[in-house]
Amino acid sequence: MNADPVVETITVAQARLEVAWIDRPHRDAPVIVFLHEGLGCRSLWRDFPWRLATATGCGALAYSRRGYGSSSPHPGPLGTDYLHREATETLPAVLERYRIARPVLYGHSDGASIALIYAGDSGPNVTAMVLEAPHVFVEEVSLDGVRAARAAFRAGELRDRLARHHTDPDLTFRAWCEAWLDPAFADWNIVPSLGRITSPALLIQGELDAYGSLRQLDAIAHGLRGPSRRLVIPDCGHAPHREAPDLVLGTAGRFLDAITRPHRHDAPYRPPRDGTGCPGQRTSSR
Repeated sequence: MNADPVVETITVAQARLEVAWIDRPHRDAPVIVFLHEGLGCRSLWRDFPWRLATATGCGALAYSRRGYGSSSPHPGPLGTDYLHREATETLPAVLERYRIARPVLYGHSDGASIALIYAGDSGPNVTAMVLEAPHVFVEEVSLDGVRAARAAFRAGELRDRLARHHTDPDLTFRAWCEAWLDPAFADWNIVPSLGRITSPALLIQGELDAYGSLRQLDAIAHGLRGPSRRLVIPDCGHAPHREAPDLVLGTAGRFLDAITRPHRHDAPYRPPRDGTGCPGQRTSSR
């Protein structure tokens, strides 16, 4: 399978979105759809989507939501319902545009919340989910993390990093920060909807995540109707796929291989490289 993604711009949900994708090797092979974090975009995934797709024999698609990367700017404040709008409006439009009927959803942080909301609305149409640093309710540690990010942005270091990936880093950061620190967002909670989800899920979190505690994984594992496994990574923060890429690739690859193999016609899971194990990692099943 060609691991060089096609990069293009599409128009859906009244916005231009930048998209990168590699086709599935066979018509019936699943497609992994990557949903980025609150300050992420397509390019911040780096080569992780293509490595995971190649290893598992799946297609892959990553896109920047409106207001991120090179996609259209957001017309105004995100609002406290922005995760629900992305899950019920933009994501379905992207899936329809690429004729992806039963996606595998790989969501990071905000993207994991979007994946859960979509899965709760679409029922069995989601093949599986990999949820990295997910949040299903607001914790004080989450708000402390946003406030720390605001201080780092004002100091210039975070802004410089975001400017390499976003057309308007000031607008992107301000919209995300204001949404999370809006007092009305403190009551945001999607735990009640988890019971509608039957798709298998892999839950991944770093022990040093500054935006959420392991209570998030506990709530998801308890609330889902489908099976779940978890990977908690020592000495790792909010972005496990960047901080421990080989471990995450290996764990996610094996998880997805067991689920997607009946839909494929190629060889079993092929590890991206040797040495994906990590002493001290903790995996468990629900």
